[in-house]
Amino acid sequence: MTEKIKTTVPPAPKTSSAGARAPSAKERAWEKNTLRPVLEKSAERETQFTSISDHPIRRLYTEADLANWDAAKELGFPGAPPYTRGIHATMHRGRLWTMRQFAGFGAAEDTNQRFRYLLSQGQTGLSTAFDLPTLMGYDSDHALSEGEVGKCGVAISSLADMEVLFDQIPLANVTTSMTINSPAAVIWAMYLAVAEKQGADWKKISGTLQNDILKEYIAQKEYIYPPEPSMRLVVDTMEFGAKHTPKFNPISVSGYHIREAGSTAIQELAFTLRDGLEYAEWAMRRGMDVDDFAPQLSFFFNAHSDFFEEIAKYRAARRIWQKAMVERYRAKNPRSWALRFHTQTAGCSLTAQQPYNNVVRTAIQALAAVLGGTQSLHTNSLDEAWALPTEFAATIALRTQQIIAHETGVTNTVDPLGGSYFVETLTNEVECGAWNYIEKIDAMGGMVAAIERSYPQREIAEASYRYQMEVDQKEKIIVGVNSYVTEEKPLDILQIDETVAHRQAERLNKLRAERSSDEVARRLAALRNASKGRENLMPFIYDAVKSYATLGEICDAMKDVFGTYEEVAIT
Repeated sequence: MTEKIKTTVPPAPKTSSAGARAPSAKERAWEKNTLRPVLEKSAERETQFTSISDHPIRRLYTEADLANWDAAKELGFPGAPPYTRGIHATMHRGRLWTMRQFAGFGAAEDTNQRFRYLLSQGQTGLSTAFDLPTLMGYDSDHALSEGEVGKCGVAISSLADMEVLFDQIPLANVTTSMTINSPAAVIWAMYLAVAEKQGADWKKISGTLQNDILKEYIAQKEYIYPPEPSMRLVVDTMEFGAKHTPKFNPISVSGYHIREAGSTAIQELAFTLRDGLEYAEWAMRRGMDVDDFAPQLSFFFNAHSDFFEEIAKYRAARRIWQKAMVERYRAKNPRSWALRFHTQTAGCSLTAQQPYNNVVRTAIQALAAVLGGTQSLHTNSLDEAWALPTEFAATIALRTQQIIAHETGVTNTVDPLGGSYFVETLTNEVECGAWNYIEKIDAMGGMVAAIERSYPQREIAEASYRYQMEVDQKEKIIVGVNSYVTEEKPLDILQIDETVAHRQAERLNKLRAERSSDEVARRLAALRNASKGRENLMPFIYDAVKSYATLGEICDAMKDVFGTYEEVAIT
C-alpha cells in the first residue's frame, strides 16, 4: 500500500454531563413543590430508565441540558451545514423518500414478477435481495449451494439470470439497490451489462450497490477474500463509478447489519461512519480526490424500536460526516459533506410470536426514519420472522410507508422535533459517544486494523449479550415474547422448494453448452492475470460477465490469486 493519508482528527464535541447540569430556579421549585410530593406517594416504575441501547434517560429535559448549546452552530437550518435538520432545504415537503421494498426469492423470473407487482402498487425504487450462494460467490449448482438456492433471496449465477431478473423493467427509468458485498463488483458488472443491452446510458442510470465489505468482517460474515484484496475491489468500483456511472452509488456503507448483530445505536453509528472514513482513505491512497467520489457514497442505517434514540442517531450521523469531510479530508464540494442514507426497519425486532405486532413495530420504526430525514426506506413485513414475505405482507409494509407519507402530516414541516430539549440533548450524547469510538479506532490504525484485532466484533458481542440478559430477566419487555403471551394461530407463509435449484441447474447446464468456452477461458485468464497486478479489475470483470462466465467462475479466478479469509475466533 502507499503511504497512509495524513488527516486532521476533529475533537469529539463536549456535552454537559449530569454533574455539570445547573437547573433553573423554576425547575428546582418544580422538583420541590410538584415532583417530590408525587414521588413520596408513588415511586416511578423503574429505578433507572434507559434506551433500548442502555443509554440513561433523564426524567425531564429542560434548557439546563443545553446550557452550552449553540443552536446556530449545532442545529442550523435544513440543507446547510452541519445538516442536523436534513440535507435538503425542503426535505419531504419537496420530495418524498424513495419507497424501496427489499425483494428477492426463487429464480430470476419469480423475483421479476414481484418487482413488477410492487412497482404497480406505488413502490418508487427496486431493492434486490440475493440468496446465500450468490452472496458467497457460488453458482447455484455448486455443492455448497445445496439447500439454499433461492431461499433467502433471488438466485443469480450469470448474466443470463440478470437479464431475466430485469426483463421488462427499464433500468434507465428506475433506481435499483442491490444488497451484495463480497461479489459486488461481479453482480454490478452484470447489471451494467443488462443496462447496456437495454440501451440505457450508464451516465444516467441510478441506484446503489451495497459493496460494504468491512461490515461483513464485523457483523454479517459473508466474505470471500482477505481484507486487503477485498478493499482493492471496493476501491476499484468507486474509481470505475466516478468515471463511468456518476449517478450510481458504488457503495452503501451499512450499519444495518451491525445493529442486527446486536450492537447499540451508538456502536452502529460509530462503526458505520468509521467504515465510511476507511473507504475514503483507501480511495485517496489510490490517488482519487475526495470530491471525485464522496458525493457517490451513501449509507444504510437500521431503524430500531427506540423512537427518539433512532432519530437522534440519524441527526448525529449527518453532523459527524460533515465535520469529518471538512476537517479531515478538506472536501470542498457541499455534496461531499451531506450524508445521504437509506433506512430499513429492524429485522431483529420482528418476532415469530404474535407476528401481527410486527406491523405496529414497523410503523413506529419507519416513522422514526422519516422524522430522522431518510432519503430511502424499506419497511419489513409482518411474516419475516417466519419466512420471506408473502405478497399480502409486502403490500401492508408498503402501505405503511404510504400512510406515513400522505396521512400523518409529519412531512408537512422540516425536522418537526428540532429544538426539543430531549432530542437535541440525545443527539449531542449520541454524537459524543460515536466520536469516542471513532477516536479509539483511529488510535488502532483504522478500521481494517481494528477488525484484525476483533475490536468492533467484541464490542458488538458484549452489547448483544447484555441486551439478551435484560430480555431474559424481563428488564426489557418484548410484547408477546417475555410478556403478554397468548395462544396463536399459524401464519400462511411463502415456501421456496427445491424446484428452484433444479431450474437453476438446468439453466446453467444450457448456458455452459451454448456459450464459447474458449472465450470464457480467455477472459477468466485475463482477469486472473490482472488480479496479480494493480490494474482496476472492473473492466476485466465486465469482459468476463459479457462472455457469460458464471459468478462462481469469476469469483474463483480471483480466489486463485487472493485466497480466502478465515476469521480469528473472538476470545
